[in-house]
Amino acid sequence: MSEVSPGSERLSVVGLGKLGAPMAAVFAARGFDVIGLDLNAAYVDAVNAERAPVDETQLQAYMHASRGRLRATLSFDEAISGSDISFVIVPTPSGPDHFFTNDHVVEAVRCIGDALRRKTGDHLVVVTSTVMPGSTGGVIREALEQSSGRVVGRDVGLCYSPEFIALGTVIRDLLNPDMVLIGECDPVYGERLERVYRKSTESQPSVQRMNFVNAEICKIAVNTFVTTKISYANMLADLCDHLEGADVDAITRALGSDSRIGAKYLKGGVAYGGPCFPRDNKAFAALARSLDVPCHIAEATDRINDHQVQRLFGALKAVTPEGGRIAVLGLSYKLNTSVIEHSQGMALSRLLIDEGYRVIVADPLGATMAQASLGPLAEASHDFSQALAAADAAVVTTPYPEIRSIGPEVFARPSSPLPVVDPWGLLKDSPVVDAARVIFLGRGQSARATNAAALAHTLSPL
Repeated sequence: MSEVSPGSERLSVVGLGKLGAPMAAVFAARGFDVIGLDLNAAYVDAVNAERAPVDETQLQAYMHASRGRLRATLSFDEAISGSDISFVIVPTPSGPDHFFTNDHVVEAVRCIGDALRRKTGDHLVVVTSTVMPGSTGGVIREALEQSSGRVVGRDVGLCYSPEFIALGTVIRDLLNPDMVLIGECDPVYGERLERVYRKSTESQPSVQRMNFVNAEICKIAVNTFVTTKISYANMLADLCDHLEGADVDAITRALGSDSRIGAKYLKGGVAYGGPCFPRDNKAFAALARSLDVPCHIAEATDRINDHQVQRLFGALKAVTPEGGRIAVLGLSYKLNTSVIEHSQGMALSRLLIDEGYRVIVADPLGATMAQASLGPLAEASHDFSQALAAADAAVVTTPYPEIRSIGPEVFARPSSPLPVVDPWGLLKDSPVVDAARVIFLGRGQSARATNAAALAHTLSPL
């Protein structure tokens, strides 16, 4: 948590939610004077009391490291008059057409512009929320100019600079980005923003500066390229299910060593989920269709991703008695977060309940939220061993490392070992293998015949 000398720029962060609060804390810990702004009084009070307003790894430590340089307010006038650069990081939810809606961003920008009418001197507005291509130079620019009475590029700056961060690792990702993306209205403002990032990051990232629309396309394109890699690895895993001795880990390890491909996100497992990847991929495809541009790759990526829950269900159905109890191990969409949005564990639990199975959802972070969403038809546990002890079968949907160290006795049964479907290969070389009947999806087992029934159920077409 090394610190730079205090920045000359004063910063404000509009939106103190799961991404905005960590951003404000990192800026402050790195030496900038920061004002956070939110309409939620509880968030504002928490920040002013030096408490993390949201649950995020390392956030509380960085709140303490701000050393009085971070405060919060409910007032746009206070935030804008007390800062030189404002970062807008508010929700842009997807509409029925899968396009991101700009309502919250436009409203925030209008309020900033209104406050700028009562402020002298220059100001830079940075849109950090993900928006559709054409938004920053269109409705957002229009809202800022109309509300402020200023002209973008002349007496007010406007940049589009989304972050590439994931829940659970937001602080780490903010400090160590591979790339900083800046869409700028003018090189002077782009340079000004780049200086802020140079002071607030530790990784000496590549800074890519361009116009608004190129940056907007790039943001969505990065995420859709990553989802394509995930679906490709899962497609390979599906293929390996049906070939004796085939192992997706051996294949992707070799593929990832090729510099043209790279190893990141190339891992056979479960479908991608969370608040960003699914919606960004659908938005990209919707944008392409609206422009009459073929988008077969993005559409295929989604179809393969949607198929993964059927692979898991087929394997479980083959080894679980009708109406049996299934432990779903992992409801969070990824490690180190309680977020269950679009998680494979949740999708599978709903499918199992619909098909008449009894479900025990187990997750140290997401179990309570999962049961609230699934209702009384699901039992919930924060303890994996407890869930396994009561189950007729189990599936690893989030690869928590602690599952590997569960005692073999938990998997023992009077008649036959507990069936465990493992799409991650998490239990490879684990003592669990000797106590349970582990079905390694995508990792061809030496005795395919013992898993033939389970694997047959993964043959359902896309």
